[in-house]
Amino acid sequence: MLSALNTSRTAIRPVERRRHQRMKVVLLGRYMLPNRMEYPCQTIDISPGGLHLTAPVKAAPGERVIVYLEHLGRIEGVAVRTTMEGFAMTITATSRKREKFTAQLTWLANRDELGLPEDRRHERIVPRNPRAILTLEDGSEHVVRIIDISLSGTAFSSDQDLPLNGAVKIGGTSAKIVRRFDGGYAAEFRFPLSADVLDENLEL
Repeated sequence: MLSALNTSRTAIRPVERRRHQRMKVVLLGRYMLPNRMEYPCQTIDISPGGLHLTAPVKAAPGERVIVYLEHLGRIEGVAVRTTMEGFAMTITATSRKREKFTAQLTWLANRDELGLPEDRRHERIVPRNPRAILTLEDGSEHVVRIIDISLSGTAFSSDQDLPLNGAVKIGGTSAKIVRRFDGGYAAEFRFPLSADVLDENLEL
């Protein structure tokens, strides 16, 4: 009986490891603890079920953590253990968001091997409703037309004279102007969008 039990356990373990296989994907980001303090972080490895982060301030096991990662956007979860480098956490997500997250994670893990160009790192969508309100630092508001949106930023058309690196709000989303082109601007979001909201119905 004991021998059969041990055999059964041996058969189960590899399945569990594959289901939560961790990928060595290194991404920069920020995280927020329950006291609302934010700190920079970097991923050590990621799986569809959890993250291991290098972090200057460690989250205590059981604490809720919100992480913003480049390319992946907002991720919520609970810290499960501290490590020498930082802490590990689970990921709390709907099944739809987890599917998108898993697809993005697989793409990121394989992008170097596939030789994909850097400018394809984010999917871009064209919103059904391109109209948005641009709010400048002085509080003035201007109507702009959104050209496209990715997790990390947006391009919009405007005849305003906007300073590069100027802080703005596009709708309710904080951003900064990073590039000017003929007829408009490119803006980078302060925090990447969550993957599950990026579709043609998105309004900033």
